[in-house]
Amino acid sequence: MKKLLALFLTFALALAFVPAAFAEGEVEAEDIVVLYTNDVHCSVAQAEKDGTATNMGYAGVAAYKAEMKAITANVALVDCGDAIQGDAIGTLSTGRYLIDIMNKTGYDYAVYGNHEFDYGMDRLKELTKDADFEYLSCNFTNLLNGRTLLDSYAIQKFGDKKVAFVGISTPESITKSTPAYFQDKDGNYIYGFCSGGKGQELYDAVQVSVNAAKAAGADYVVAIAHLGVDGQSKPWCSTDVIANTTGIDVVLDGHSHSTIAQKIVKNKAGKNVVLSSTGDKLQNLGRLVIKPDGKITTNLIAAKDYTKQDAAVDKYVKRIESQYEALLNKTVAKTGVDLVVNDPETGKRIIRKQESNLGDLCADAYRELLDADIAFVNGGGIRATISKGSITYGEIISVHPFGNMACSIEVTGQQILDALELGSMFTPDAESGGFLQVSGLTYEIHTYIPSSVTLDANKSFVGVTGARRVKNVMVGGEPIDVSKTYTLASHNYMLKDGGDGYTMFKGAKVVRDGVMIDNQVLINYIKDALNGTVGSEYENPYGQGRIKLVAEAPANQPGNPASSSSHSGSGISVG
Repeated sequence: MKKLLALFLTFALALAFVPAAFAEGEVEAEDIVVLYTNDVHCSVAQAEKDGTATNMGYAGVAAYKAEMKAITANVALVDCGDAIQGDAIGTLSTGRYLIDIMNKTGYDYAVYGNHEFDYGMDRLKELTKDADFEYLSCNFTNLLNGRTLLDSYAIQKFGDKKVAFVGISTPESITKSTPAYFQDKDGNYIYGFCSGGKGQELYDAVQVSVNAAKAAGADYVVAIAHLGVDGQSKPWCSTDVIANTTGIDVVLDGHSHSTIAQKIVKNKAGKNVVLSSTGDKLQNLGRLVIKPDGKITTNLIAAKDYTKQDAAVDKYVKRIESQYEALLNKTVAKTGVDLVVNDPETGKRIIRKQESNLGDLCADAYRELLDADIAFVNGGGIRATISKGSITYGEIISVHPFGNMACSIEVTGQQILDALELGSMFTPDAESGGFLQVSGLTYEIHTYIPSSVTLDANKSFVGVTGARRVKNVMVGGEPIDVSKTYTLASHNYMLKDGGDGYTMFKGAKVVRDGVMIDNQVLINYIKDALNGTVGSEYENPYGQGRIKLVAEAPANQPGNPASSSSHSGSGISVG
């Protein structure tokens, strides 16, 4: 009896670790299958590390879609945003080749992510027109007439069932792309994302579209969303939308790069809604299955477990990549150290919540080029690690794929302090694309003090209403003077366009403008200031101690604990 019980437990434990693609059972002829991707960020081709596939590429997506189509005719492929920007193939073609590849792969529907707007509104309109699939959004609106700029939903018939796909774009698109793209020439907003009412305007827009889809005969409602689940995205997270609406059966999500095979979230009426997201860069392909009896499941097919490639799509991608191969593989500099975006110990991204050596390097490049007192680079603008050895042009573009232009402005010490407060408001609990990597300046973030930064409906900076968590700010080794004027170097996205919510710089005097594209700024700094090689001064992956995270109140602060711990460039220290 004991042996039988042990055998049963062993079998049950083994089942618990079976990949979801198999644990959920096989797809059958009457099933509806929706395959989904999100935050691909130009990772178009299969990639591997140490012999293990880390990205299935679009040829892998096409191959898996073909396998599903061989089983059931009821197959759709959708994308949840941020596909066309993020690497050289997107930057150099301003999104064109990504649309071409997605057409070849056979997408049916997609939603705009915030990075779909990075090439400007006119370019996005061109790309949308050339897409063989349909972009959907129930909340991307023309503020002049209140109308949506895309269809809110589409209904597709699978056998005798109708599935409605409702598009939802993040209201963070305004600050997470370039605010000026959503304004007229006078700086008035003419495009919006239903961002008002502390989330209610978005919930209402979604509910209206869901109700309309139901009235049009939809048996199931699948939201294709670019919302995310990070706390910093509240009240516009996918979980917020689910909790404040009814009628949605499934939310396929993007934006926060979260890996969620299947999560059950209660809607406004207390009913279960399935939530899923694939991570990013085609590490996984999502699969939604709707059974004839109405049972709904989602699971993720990992790139490491599925390595098949569609020959036609693979050939097409390689032909496009070959056009840039010589340029992207050209060596432009060297580095004697690994320059990191992720923590080398945990593999988790740190560039958006603490100092890193690549952040130091990028900020130094701007300060050197523009001969400024201080330089800022937003963590979200530093996108890829550079490994020790030769540095190619392609790697530099992967670090800075946005094509921002270097500029400098005059600001007061008070404006600098406000910017540091905004950049650090989520540290260390959550990432922020606006987290500031710095040069010419050092500062502490006292994370035990809750952020008192206030934001407007678009999540742009309004002010600081309470205690400040940024302390001991030093410029060139001297305490910052709130009334003194400093020169600040960065790029147009932050300093001129209010990107990531940095509105405190609006109207600042521009010292130098449009000096050089961001990736060339980095190349020139390494070649000219560092004699072509990044050296030991950047060896510590956690940086040079410019940013210190203080987790507990200092002993000399009345009414607070007697110890203080901080994370600086060298790790954990006490003092």
